[in-house]
Amino acid sequence: MINITGLKLKNPTILAAGIMGTTGASLIRISKCGAGALVTKSIGISQKEGHKNPTMIQLESGGYINAMGLPNPSYHNFKAEIEKVEQNTDTPVIVSIFGGTASEFVEIATQLLKNTEKGVIDAFELNVSCPHAEGYGSMIGCDPGAVGTITAAVKDVVDVPVWVKLTPNVTDIVPIGRSAQENGADAIVAINTVKGMAIDISSGYPILGNRFGGLSGPPVKPIAIKCIYDLYAALDIPIIGAGGVSCWEDAVEMMMAGASGVQIGSAVYDDINIFSTVSKGIDQFITENDTYTKIEDIIGIAHTKL
Repeated sequence: MINITGLKLKNPTILAAGIMGTTGASLIRISKCGAGALVTKSIGISQKEGHKNPTMIQLESGGYINAMGLPNPSYHNFKAEIEKVEQNTDTPVIVSIFGGTASEFVEIATQLLKNTEKGVIDAFELNVSCPHAEGYGSMIGCDPGAVGTITAAVKDVVDVPVWVKLTPNVTDIVPIGRSAQENGADAIVAINTVKGMAIDISSGYPILGNRFGGLSGPPVKPIAIKCIYDLYAALDIPIIGAGGVSCWEDAVEMMMAGASGVQIGSAVYDDINIFSTVSKGIDQFITENDTYTKIEDIIGIAHTKL
């Protein structure tokens, strides 16, 4: 059991946003596969179909590039899906939300809380980091001031923890994380995908329908580790790591950099039981190591090795 922003997780593995998070049934399935917490698909003001296919490709070198375009059913149609999860599992549910302005974030958060029973939504994750949706995500999340304004606006109207998911597509992630913390964020999620592109050399055309997208999977893990390490040194709130976790060793490395929990996304493609595998591996690592007695002992330990 681990506590992150007041949420009690049976283990530190968390389903990342955008993966198996569109329906209540898929979220429940991931819960049964061992996830300690669940993050939904990012939900917006209005229903979006997203970008045209192809929207995701697997790279020969490992990892994926996707450009989904934030497809979602809108918050109006998502209430029933969240409630299904609450009725069928006690796993904490974090609702990922996105908008183009602070007022849109506020509308989504307040209406979802208003139209669901207390306790159905355990926290919100503010998506200010998607790299391939025009007018949303990293177009906002590159600006510390905008991130701070959105964070403060949502914190002012909700009574649940607010996590802010940051983009790595910036010169320095720390000022953005600091702005989120100063404006009330309860935790930082680091990181979202890294901008990337692939071209078909036979035709010369970009492969993705949107031309470029976000790189995920093992290739981004070193970037995530560095961002987490820097944020941990600068902030006082928990950091949830994300980016390239595909085994328990990756999760331990991320936690040693400073992550209190780890989100898993792309690795679900190969193994839907990855959450149980990773959490068991972490437990065994701690049990067999004389230096540690609990999960918290490894969080940020790399900062003591200077």
